[in-house]
Amino acid sequence: MRYGIVGCGMMGQEHIRNILLLPGSDIAAIVEPDAGMRAQALALAPGADAVETIPDLLARDDLDAVVIATPNHQHLTQMEEIAAIRPLPLLVEKPVFTDPAERPRLERLRKDYPALIWVALEYRYMPPIATFLDLAAAETGGIQMLTIREHRFPFLEKVGDWNRFNTRTGGTMVEKCCHFFDLMRLAIAAEPIRVMASAGQALNHLDERYGGATPDIWDHGYVIVDFANGARGMLELSMFAEGSRYQEELSAIGPTGKLEALVPGPGRFWPAHLGPAPVAKVIASPRHPQGPREMEIPVDPLLLDAGDHNGATYYEHQLFQRAVREGTAPAVSLGDGIVAVEMGLAAERSAETGQSVTL
Repeated sequence: MRYGIVGCGMMGQEHIRNILLLPGSDIAAIVEPDAGMRAQALALAPGADAVETIPDLLARDDLDAVVIATPNHQHLTQMEEIAAIRPLPLLVEKPVFTDPAERPRLERLRKDYPALIWVALEYRYMPPIATFLDLAAAETGGIQMLTIREHRFPFLEKVGDWNRFNTRTGGTMVEKCCHFFDLMRLAIAAEPIRVMASAGQALNHLDERYGGATPDIWDHGYVIVDFANGARGMLELSMFAEGSRYQEELSAIGPTGKLEALVPGPGRFWPAHLGPAPVAKVIASPRHPQGPREMEIPVDPLLLDAGDHNGATYYEHQLFQRAVREGTAPAVSLGDGIVAVEMGLAAERSAETGQSVTL
């Protein structure tokens, strides 16, 4: 399978590294306007051609699929451009849109795009989270309460500092947290009906200036989501907690027990003087008989080195390739990507207004 990559910054390069680990996979061409990022991408995939535009990319006859890994606010326009020229199978990074006014355009794409669109909500495929999802129903007897905590580092520096402003990201609850809203919806197996949030910008980026403007991206918050089946989800986010042993902690509770997942952050950020980085764990705690059991979920070091998502990007591409080859539906559809963004936008609106938002 030969890929074209649109956007070769930090996430685009993670896609390249993981694609090249898969047998029979190659990068045919890239589109990346930044000279530094382009050079780094070509160092990873020296056989790829660098072309100037998406039309130049689609003019090639050797592409089987395209990955979009550009800044958030460009995703929708680029999907539409590909749809108009040559609708190849797409893997598009989250979020799929950033502005509520764009929703009708997404619906047109969902209805009319003749090939597969897979949204890269890859947290589903982190081995500890995948194990958590597999076991949750049996261990809890049906999730009634789901809590997701992410305690992590601030937003990293990106080309053009696009991730410092809500107009280009959709806001933290969209840019960062659409992953967690997707996990809530997947684990609880129901649709969200109400969102309540409190969030803001306490510490990060306040001393930075870009064209005289101060970044407005939030760095912490709480979100509560009510689901149609009566279950509840809660998100706790802090982006000034990089000293944490685990970056993500998930907890599902139901009538028969509790299940937890503890997920370390990227190994490259773990302080070397502390020794080996933590290993992910899943912990099952039944109510009767009481007795927690702890399972370590190690991840292949080769996959840990290939990206910042505990091997998830590799497993995501395995499944994406299978869907392309077999002509099956995407496991993470454009509809899934739309709802994850809607939940994030509702959280942004709730925190801004102090009111709950009904979906």
